[in-house]
Amino acid sequence: MAHPLSRIIDQLKREPSRTGSIVITMFGDAIVPRGGSVWLGTLLEFFAGLDIDAGVVRTAMSRLAADGWLTREKIGRNSFYRLAEKGRETFEAATRHIYDPPPPDWTGRFELLLIGNGEDRDASREALRNAGFGSPLPGVWVAPSGVPVPEEAAGAIRLEVSAEDDSGRRLLSASWPLERTADAYLKFMKTFEPLRAALARGTDLSEADAFTARILLIHYYRRVVLRDPLLPESLLPADWPGTAARELCGEIYRALLAPSEQWLDVHATNEKGPLPPARKVLERRFDS
Repeated sequence: MAHPLSRIIDQLKREPSRTGSIVITMFGDAIVPRGGSVWLGTLLEFFAGLDIDAGVVRTAMSRLAADGWLTREKIGRNSFYRLAEKGRETFEAATRHIYDPPPPDWTGRFELLLIGNGEDRDASREALRNAGFGSPLPGVWVAPSGVPVPEEAAGAIRLEVSAEDDSGRRLLSASWPLERTADAYLKFMKTFEPLRAALARGTDLSEADAFTARILLIHYYRRVVLRDPLLPESLLPADWPGTAARELCGEIYRALLAPSEQWLDVHATNEKGPLPPARKVLERRFDS
């Protein structure tokens, strides 16, 4: 295994267990574009490469199914999982947030949502945070106009407000922990720059290692970018590291895509056999 990837795996092992989060990354990045269903054995083979015990993986899958993220179909002694309908919209919003180009120039207006104290408030809060909204006050959520409002917050009172740059910066500083997000981007780049350099030097990865590197790349990147509101450039600090982090992630992702897809061709199956080919959407990910 290539040394930069070994260091990333070692770092993963030092963190609290995130098996369920990695499963979600794998589905969103690799399984959904190839039909959406995968055999449990494929997942166990992947996690074995990370030295994560099969029992830990089975427990994570059971929890994700119990929480409504995945559904399980059992055929004989084999279990197959796919994304549940409940989580599909959240997945689609997260996919756009991770892979799509940055938003166009800011219009100078904010979307303001007021959320009541109903029983769905917690679900609304999580969905809004994942969609890129920030919260300057309890029950108040804000994002630059044009950010889609998730279905969980469809009942919110919606307002659109104008903001000059200075007042806009005051609003965003109260709504989003930008310094913490900037630090997370810098940490991400420090973790993955050695892998980028190794690939640029022509270091070959096996298909298995390429797939592992791809999933861990997106696993770490999504943990940062889904907390980033992707604010317009005019509202960001001049040295904002989010742009460089996206460029780094995209460069590594494109280098890993072909061999990682070849690993799926050989090793990944669903109820009908090998997974169908990936949609063309993969080739458009991280386009500028």
